[in-house]
Amino acid sequence: MIRLSRMGARKQPFYRIVVIEKARARNGRPVEVVGTYNPRTTPTSIDFKRDRVDYWVSKGAQMSERVGKLYSKPAAAPAASVA
Repeated sequence: MIRLSRMGARKQPFYRIVVIEKARARNGRPVEVVGTYNPRTTPTSIDFKRDRVDYWVSKGAQMSERVGKLYSKPAAAPAASVA
């Protein structure tokens, strides 16, 4: 399963997007970390290793509802530098 694993301090959540066996605890040992999600930045920062997510989905991993919504958002374009 591909789902969120909560990190960060109290009231300052930061999430890792992990591939993990479904029966394991939320913050249990993952098989692989495939991205990060930080809802506290403006705009929220989402970083995926899209090739690895596609690999795991092809092997039968299912995304959680929230990860599916985050994954369907378009990839953020790199910020243009001001010269």
